[in-house]
Amino acid sequence: MTRHLTLVSTLAGAIAIAAIGCQRSATNHKLVATGPKHSVPLYADEATYQKASNQQAGVGAETPQVDDQTPVVIISSDDSGAVVEIVDGPMKGQNGLVAKDNVD
Repeated sequence: MTRHLTLVSTLAGAIAIAAIGCQRSATNHKLVATGPKHSVPLYADEATYQKASNQQAGVGAETPQVDDQTPVVIISSDDSGAVVEIVDGPMKGQNGLVAKDNVD
């Protein structure tokens, strides 16, 4: 009986891990540059994004720019933006926050 429960628990864990992996790959999105721009700013966190959107001097000057149409996975999102992970290109693996208008 104990052996059966161990097997069932192991299989349930394996299925859960596989489901998480499939869900993550199925939610790929792309960054979308707006207006005449060809890139999207990738902010370190929401506080940096808020400062830049309030146009405080010097904020965002060192913000990395990610090319338009770069594939990303959304980690989390709210009304102002989304925390994304870049899944392809020269910045692959980096995380950051982008404005919600810049995610498709």
